[in-house]
Amino acid sequence: MTKVTIPEKLSIEWLEENYASGLLTPEDVIEEIVQRSVSDADMNIWITPPSLASLKPYLARLAELDPADAPLWGIPFAIKDNIDVAGVPTTAGCSAFAYTPQEHASVVERLVAAGAIPLGKTNLDQFATGLVGTRSPYGEAHNSLRPELISGGSSSGSAVAVARGQAVFSLGTDTAGSGRVPAALNELVGYKPSLGSWPVKGVVPACASLDCVTVFAHSLEDALVVDSIARGVDENDPWSRHVPRQEAGLPAKICLPKQPVDFYGPFAGKYEDAWQAAAKRIEQLNIPIAYVDYELFSDAAAILYDGPWVAERWADLRDFIEANPDAAFPVTEQILRSGAAAKHDATSVFTAMHKLQAYKLEARKLLQDAVLVMPTCGGTWTREQVRQDPIRTNSDMGRYTNHCNLLDLCAVAVPAGTADERLPFGITLFALAENEHLINEAARSFVSGDERVVETGDTAANKLSLANAGDDLTALASVNESGAALASAEEMIVVAVCGLHMRGYPLEKQMNGLHARFMREARSAPRYKLVKLPTTPAKPGMIKQLQGGASIELELWEMSPAAFGTFTSLIPAPLGIGKVELNDGSEVSGFVCEAYAAANAEDITAYGGWRHIPQV
Repeated sequence: MTKVTIPEKLSIEWLEENYASGLLTPEDVIEEIVQRSVSDADMNIWITPPSLASLKPYLARLAELDPADAPLWGIPFAIKDNIDVAGVPTTAGCSAFAYTPQEHASVVERLVAAGAIPLGKTNLDQFATGLVGTRSPYGEAHNSLRPELISGGSSSGSAVAVARGQAVFSLGTDTAGSGRVPAALNELVGYKPSLGSWPVKGVVPACASLDCVTVFAHSLEDALVVDSIARGVDENDPWSRHVPRQEAGLPAKICLPKQPVDFYGPFAGKYEDAWQAAAKRIEQLNIPIAYVDYELFSDAAAILYDGPWVAERWADLRDFIEANPDAAFPVTEQILRSGAAAKHDATSVFTAMHKLQAYKLEARKLLQDAVLVMPTCGGTWTREQVRQDPIRTNSDMGRYTNHCNLLDLCAVAVPAGTADERLPFGITLFALAENEHLINEAARSFVSGDERVVETGDTAANKLSLANAGDDLTALASVNESGAALASAEEMIVVAVCGLHMRGYPLEKQMNGLHARFMREARSAPRYKLVKLPTTPAKPGMIKQLQGGASIELELWEMSPAAFGTFTSLIPAPLGIGKVELNDGSEVSGFVCEAYAAANAEDITAYGGWRHIPQV
């Protein structure tokens, strides 16, 4: 029996706070998740579901990790079953294709090293070919809110697992929109990093030159914590490349389509109303708006399945399909075999490549320092409707997604209100590969703008009355358990760090994961003793002296109050957060050390700072 009720919407921050307080253990969380997965078994979320027996080694390993050094300590996540987890079969949604890898995919390895717990393997449109979530011999993954509707694909199970409280975050993949469509249909954030910024080693290719690993979460902040750990070059991955995250900043403009957006499916009219409401809110942001011709993006999108890139899928899977007749899902095999058509000859490949290169140049000119916003989906369907017309319905789901990877764009899908009861609506923000920081800040402005509107109510009762009225602003707001809104710039907390959290040291990733911003280098007042604590790894401790002491080199960072709360909960004794006096006489929050620790620690005050310590 846990001491705290585990919420349906799980977050990194909530778990970290409850782990630190002792009210909850990772074992408690895994037990609850296993129970939830059993209760939802008929929703076809998992191919290899979580179990206490299979997760014991990961739980036991947590005892060897210091939570302060492991930013995902005890955080459970789900993995799409085309991504390798050591010792667990990878099926790609086809039992005849299954193999058992001996090592994790690169992204899984990085997350596990950070303390995350890989729960199991989730259902998908077979071979990641589809955007509907119905193309699996393991059953159609149900929508998390309305089971009669599609869940979106191909990363269907991954999205539904998060939406149903069976994971804090999950990994999907995205070639044509598979990391974004399921987010929109299940009221989640779907983060699609730039091509190559996360390694794809250990991922079954769908269209190798366009494949990305993605993350689903309930908040952009959680998605970006995962991004900070998964990102980076893998020297053994031929598709890997260096795409650094830049310092946060808003785009110079937001691009909206100047022509009317087409909608489809049984809820087309309601989706159009939701888009108009979202566009109006975008226009009210303090960011210039440009209305652009969307034809460039729709022309690029048409190349993906009407052009020779479908032959790339066939090239990867031809040998298996031809050696295993009838092993594949019928509609999936039909699509894959279309890649063998005579029209996809070498000439057509180069013709399409040259056409796409011209589109890329146009997109680069249009989106320089800008963000494009479109509906993530123009509608949705019931699962029965997709069964009756599997090709056209799937094609419609990709209208506003297929262009993204072809044009080398990054993207983030975020909730944007509701189109109908239990029918979420979402938008996607796109930018050039090097401009992920622009989609992040624009998305934050969109979401936090609505949170501020909600928070202007005098009481919780006001919020409830708005929600009951169906106000699309409250539907958008992702207010956390305490109802706190995002911090404004004036509320940011300045924090002084003096050791492993500084730039270039191992725990800088923790600062980045919390979206802290480096401000400047600084020095303390000349009143501190600096010691080297006998920990693994070694850490510094600053102890203020009544008399004497020296000025110590520091770095000043700023972070939101919510991030600051998480940050302080991760700090182990004898360290803590107190007030640090700077050499200009001002005080900021920062690392301090209890005096008793000096008895068994090396005095390194004379070096003047952690960067000057030899062989740290």
